[in-house]
Amino acid sequence: VQLQAFGGGLVQAGGFLRLSCAASERSFSSYVMGWFRQAPGKERKFVAAISWSGGSPYYADSVKGRFTIFRDNAKNTVYLQMNSLKPEDTAVYYCAAATYYSDSYYGDQARSFRWWGQGTLVTVSS
Repeated sequence: VQLQAFGGGLVQAGGFLRLSCAASERSFSSYVMGWFRQAPGKERKFVAAISWSGGSPYYADSVKGRFTIFRDNAKNTVYLQMNSLKPEDTAVYYCAAATYYSDSYYGDQARSFRWWGQGTLVTVSS
């Protein structure tokens, strides 16, 4: 499956952005979708993920309560709504996909996601 992420940009601290990730796969509704981020000089980290139907989103502690992941299976798109942004949220954000047998929690390890988008840069100024 091919993934294309977009929606990044420059925003002031306290602001918001919505990232989108469009998938080429018509069976999109059978994929677990996730968002990861990588700050300069740091390893890629989990941000959020969501099960097939969208009923089981889960988040990294650092973004819980500020970010929301949701999906529109009719549009083959997953979103990441980011509110109350902080300078430490600055990173390249990647969407990722994985197949899984269950419509439930999948995990937060990058190595478990097989397909990746190209990344979109989010910069939060203080």
